[in-house]
Amino acid sequence: MYVFSLKEKISLKNIFSYQADFFIACRMISENDSVKLIFGLKLRSLRQQKGLSYQQLSDATKLAISYLHDIENGRKYPKADKIMALTKALGVEYDYLVSLNGGKKLQPIIDLISSEFINVIPWEHFGLSPASLLELFSNTPDKVTAFISTLIKISRAYQMSTENFYTTALRSYQDLHDNYFEDLEASALRFRQEHNLEENIPLQPDTLSAILENHYNIQIDRKKMGTVSALNGLRSYFAAEKKVLYINKQLNPAQEAFLLSRELAFQYLHITERSYETIIRHPASFDVLLHNFRASYFAAALLIPEDNIAADMRSLIRQEKWEAAAWLQLLDKYSVTPEMLMQRLTNILPHHFGIDQLFFLRMTGNITRSHYEITKELHLSQLHNPHANAISEHYCRRWLAIGMMQQTAVQVAKKKYKQPIVGIQVSHYHQTHNRYLAITFAKPRQKSSDEMVSVTLGLMMDKQLLQNMRFVHDTSLPEKIVNTACERCSIMDCQERGAPPTVILEKEKQEEINIALQSLEK
Repeated sequence: MYVFSLKEKISLKNIFSYQADFFIACRMISENDSVKLIFGLKLRSLRQQKGLSYQQLSDATKLAISYLHDIENGRKYPKADKIMALTKALGVEYDYLVSLNGGKKLQPIIDLISSEFINVIPWEHFGLSPASLLELFSNTPDKVTAFISTLIKISRAYQMSTENFYTTALRSYQDLHDNYFEDLEASALRFRQEHNLEENIPLQPDTLSAILENHYNIQIDRKKMGTVSALNGLRSYFAAEKKVLYINKQLNPAQEAFLLSRELAFQYLHITERSYETIIRHPASFDVLLHNFRASYFAAALLIPEDNIAADMRSLIRQEKWEAAAWLQLLDKYSVTPEMLMQRLTNILPHHFGIDQLFFLRMTGNITRSHYEITKELHLSQLHNPHANAISEHYCRRWLAIGMMQQTAVQVAKKKYKQPIVGIQVSHYHQTHNRYLAITFAKPRQKSSDEMVSVTLGLMMDKQLLQNMRFVHDTSLPEKIVNTACERCSIMDCQERGAPPTVILEKEKQEEINIALQSLEK
């Protein structure tokens, strides 16, 4: 079976072509599939226990080697007469082979195969099939079972839902491809060419609406959602049978252009397994989440064409000094939100400039309550220092993202806010060698609101970045020593601290106890 290397760059088309060899492609493992897998697992375990080769078992049962191999890999389930031949050759009861019981060592694996957990992880999208999992389970059952059981216990302890698993899997999938998908880039370019939009930058909502209406017979309704109070928080909804795209009239032109482009993606790419809301609250499957990502990627590529933004970035990274105005001009040039721009750069920087050690964070903050939360994150090439936590710890107040939201709040309070603000900082993570160039946009969630939102692109300051981005060497760039969470930070003189260093203090207390115990041994 073909196994993808972690950093191999292949398109979605290649991914799905390899799935032709998989036992299950792009769908959940059914109860019937589980029965086949469990039977195959037990057969392989018994054959190995008896020290029998495929040839020896074939001679004893008169079953073809290829047929035995298919059974063990969960592809086929033998008929009763063939099961009888297997039980005689292996010296076990018929009921044992056909039951869902497997003894002390195999039972935990059987329980896993029969559980919902096996269906939560989208194995096939990572180049894995149930057969490959079966082989892994069979070779080291104790260790694999213990490991996966640990993951399940952790997920329960931290109340991780199926949605959490899907989202985490999607982020890993993006990392697998350096978040660059050639087929979607080509589709967006082809769409522009087919509709004579090569020179249209920025793309206006009216232009996109006209294509939806004239080519796909989809009507745009910007009024009705505003009349239903329960829908005020939603951005859009597509009524498939009526062929009406409802859009919240409170959106700005950039947000509306993205939603229109995303609906064009669903139609143009013929995506039918999809969500009809802007934000997927409860995805029915990983494929629904994946298709939503594909449509969003297409929309971003349509609004911010690859060649154009690559040329813009080539010009920006050659600058000797940091220029905030140049980054704000990109928002105006493409008429996009800061989040669209920064996420688009996570596609472009790795592919065109080799800058793949990066992270993207979206944070929200209530300045009045001093409460901040990471609502979206992406890590490419490794798990970088800033990351979300599910244990309600306080994120480092020295993060540029938090500082920029605080600055924005001051502007809003003084009624001086006019547009998103952008800033830059070299963040040196405490007690590590890791330094990141953090670029952050911040703005209020809504006008005259205590709720702020920021998006940050963090670029690890490695050899690749230092060679390719000139303004990194600008000595006037602000630099701060930062950490991940206040509770785990040993910088005792921190003026920005949002919470006591409880984890550090507890470690010190335990160390005192250890020293005291050692003294009793003397």
